[in-house]
Amino acid sequence: MHSDYSQIGPYLIAMLAVFVLYRRFRRNFGRQVLRPKRMVIRTVLFAVIGGSLLPLALRSTDFLAAIIAGGAVGAILGIWGAKRTRFETFGGALHYVPHTYTGIAVSLLFLGRLVYRIVQLYANGHVPADVVSAGPSPGFASSSMVRSPLTLGLFFILIGYYACYYGLVLWKSKHLTAKDTELPSTAASE
Repeated sequence: MHSDYSQIGPYLIAMLAVFVLYRRFRRNFGRQVLRPKRMVIRTVLFAVIGGSLLPLALRSTDFLAAIIAGGAVGAILGIWGAKRTRFETFGGALHYVPHTYTGIAVSLLFLGRLVYRIVQLYANGHVPADVVSAGPSPGFASSSMVRSPLTLGLFFILIGYYACYYGLVLWKSKHLTAKDTELPSTAASE
């Protein structure tokens, strides 16, 4: 008897998405080791993804406004969150403690819109061919993702936030003085 493994792809993608989201939310809590190379790679990756989506701004003024507004709101939230980020020295390594609520709010905005869009697509019984096809989609993003200026704007909030936040945390970490770092609390170290 032959098994049909053609339907395993969507489940693997869903599991990967859940894992990525778990890691993203986990980075919003508690002390994180400062890893400058990883932060630079993430910032560059966000910039590349954002740059690849910029041609959508030429579609209409709605898309242009969504990209500009999303990027600006994300940058403002990134600056606000970076100002509230604390630094600690623990185990001989520099750590940062992100402002939990800002990171969670930004992640939930995008996740909520993504879940809404997926539910909307499946509830209407309209799943675009590029979402379910076995072959790769012709562009970077699925066409269903870039049909809505709201989805694109929320994605640019995410891009603007993390690009600004990581950049400012790296800048602050290079300009720290001894009084800028805290000793870890006993509750956080246990």
